[in-house]
Amino acid sequence: MKQSHPQAPDGARSAAREQRDGARERARRGAPDGRTERGRQTREKIADAMLSLLDEGETQFPADRVAERAGVSRRLVFHHFADMAQLQDTAIARRLDQLAAQIKPLPTDGPRQARVAALAEQRARILEWITPARLTMMRLENPSERVEEATRQVMDFARRRLTEVFAVELGRLPGERGADLLNGLDAVTTWGAWHHWRSSGLDPEAARRAMETAVHALLAVTDRPESVTDLPETRPDGPETRPDPGPRA
Repeated sequence: MKQSHPQAPDGARSAAREQRDGARERARRGAPDGRTERGRQTREKIADAMLSLLDEGETQFPADRVAERAGVSRRLVFHHFADMAQLQDTAIARRLDQLAAQIKPLPTDGPRQARVAALAEQRARILEWITPARLTMMRLENPSERVEEATRQVMDFARRRLTEVFAVELGRLPGERGADLLNGLDAVTTWGAWHHWRSSGLDPEAARRAMETAVHALLAVTDRPESVTDLPETRPDGPETRPDPGPRA
C-alpha cells in the first residue's frame, strides 16, 4: 500500500522557489553567503571581546586573553586578523561606530539653561564611555585611515551640533568673534577637556558640572555683544591696537 506524502501548499512551494531563486541571485551578485556572514560575526565577536577588556581598564590585550573572552581559539583570532594591532584598530573603529549610534537629538531652542544642561549631560555620558578607547588610540603608532576618518567625522559632527544648539547666541556676534566663541565651546565640550578634568581628580558628576559652568561662562559674553566688538585687535606686524576712544574732554 502506497503511502501518500503530503504536498506543500502552493504558497509554500512558491516560497521555496523564491528562496532558491533568491539564493541564486545573491550568489550571482556576490552577496555574502552563510560562511562569509559567520566570518563577519566572528570578527565582530573578537573585536567586542577586546572592547570589553578595554572597558574593564585593561591596557594590554594578549591574544590568549582576547580569545578566551570571545570564546574562540587563539588560532581563530589570527585567522581573522593579521596581528593584534589590526585587531585593536578594528575594535576602536567599531567603538567609534557605536558612539555615533548613542548621539541623540538635543534641543535647539528654549531656555539657554535647559540647552546647556542637555548638552553637558549627553557629552559627559558619551565622553566617559569613550575614554578607554581614546586612551588606547593614543597608544596606536599608526592608526588606520578608517580610525582617523571616523574620529574626524565624530569631531566634526560634535562641532556642528554646537552651532545648532547655540545658534541664537552665536548669531549675536560678528563673524570672527562668533568663530572664536565656537572654538571655545568646542574646546570645553570635547574629550581633551573631559580627560583633563577626570585625570585631575574630578568624578564624572563634578566634571559634568565643570563643563556646564564653562559653557555658561562662554555664552555669557553674547548677552552683551557690544563688549565683544570692542576687544583689542592684534595687527600681524605690530602690537595690539585699541579702538580710538575719541577726543578727550
